[in-house]
Amino acid sequence: MTELYEGSAETDDLSAQPWRDVPREEARWMRPHLPALVDTMVEGVLRNVPEYARPDDPVYTDVIRSAVAQGMGHFVRMIADPDAPWQEVHQVFFDIGYGEAVEGRSLEHLQNALRVASRTAWRYLSREADRLKKPRELAIALTEVNFAYLDLLASAAAQGFARAREKAAGEREQRRGRLLSLLLSHPPAPRDIIVEQAGLAAWPLPERIAVIALDPRPGSGGEGPAGLPPFLLSGVDRGRPCLVMPDPDRPGGADRLTATVAGWTGAIGPSVALEEAGVSLHWAHRTLDLMAAGRLGGAENPAGARDLPEETPPAPGRQGTRTRRSGAPAGRLVRADRHLPELLLQEGWTLAEATARRRLAPLTELGAHRGGRLAMTLLECLKHGFNATDAAEALCVHPQTVRYRLAQLHDLFDYDIEDPAVRLELMLLLPVWLRATADGER
Repeated sequence: MTELYEGSAETDDLSAQPWRDVPREEARWMRPHLPALVDTMVEGVLRNVPEYARPDDPVYTDVIRSAVAQGMGHFVRMIADPDAPWQEVHQVFFDIGYGEAVEGRSLEHLQNALRVASRTAWRYLSREADRLKKPRELAIALTEVNFAYLDLLASAAAQGFARAREKAAGEREQRRGRLLSLLLSHPPAPRDIIVEQAGLAAWPLPERIAVIALDPRPGSGGEGPAGLPPFLLSGVDRGRPCLVMPDPDRPGGADRLTATVAGWTGAIGPSVALEEAGVSLHWAHRTLDLMAAGRLGGAENPAGARDLPEETPPAPGRQGTRTRRSGAPAGRLVRADRHLPELLLQEGWTLAEATARRRLAPLTELGAHRGGRLAMTLLECLKHGFNATDAAEALCVHPQTVRYRLAQLHDLFDYDIEDPAVRLELMLLLPVWLRATADGER
């Protein structure tokens, strides 16, 4: 081997088709040895690659023998005719690589088998060339041909393997898309059909799920985030990217989405049983609608400004404004179940507005400025159980100011604003009145 290596190093460039450098007549002495050479190569593969040794499966052994015979036959044919067509043997090893992928194996075993077969062939031909007293240069040339031919066969197998993987991935995505459609269909698909489709899509079926609706990005063509983890199903509903997240109630469930949807704005529907995915989708869409309309600001933000991303104060000793938490997404992901009042009101918004106008008419008569001030005071008092000190802290006023305004409010209304039966209604109606007043001012 040392002599062969040193001899081959005398040339600077490697030939792209080294079989053209071998005299064509050399194929004559190789051809009669093909049957014995094929037997030796097959025996070497079965002995040294246990994954291919299937003594109880003669058909499989015959397939290996046929592939080796076609490969070596073409090897000798290219020496005799450097322009011999390559397509047939390429297809053989392409199909072998394809089959490896279909059977769920990696390319490692096939590559190992090709190396064993190549070494066996080189050793056999080298011994025969030496017996025939062939020149040393021929042995060097055959070595180079052997390596180059091995690369060609391995490349054909790798192409077939990749094609099978691509096809399987495409089929799997189609099945996952079909599963998503079944989950979100109305009425919901029967459970046995969903179970069957989940098995075909290789998606472990959870007991509970949550649906996430995302605000589509301009220029994205409606596509959602790229590089999604396999536990998420993805698709499009009503022009919005949507995701199905399994086991959302598991500790850290929402945190699993942090990197996936970084920079996206969206809403997470409530956690529901598998058969109620449509319910989660509905509330995810409704929440996203409210976000787009700027109606998730809550009472602290009656004009409807959108919430800011989560922030943290600057580190001690550092000056400047508060900054976004490290790693926090630029967008905003909101949980529908944390905005229940706004969502319930949105479903009956016109009724809520009409009721607010009637029940809070005394505030309207005072005007937007004075009435709004009293409305905010009443809302904070309701939130803090009519504790004037806590309400004053939230409003940034003196507790005595809150007590004075409360006295005014008691005089304004012909019902008891501290009656427990009235409190819930006022908690719902005051934000509606405040938003309508702010809209009127604008």
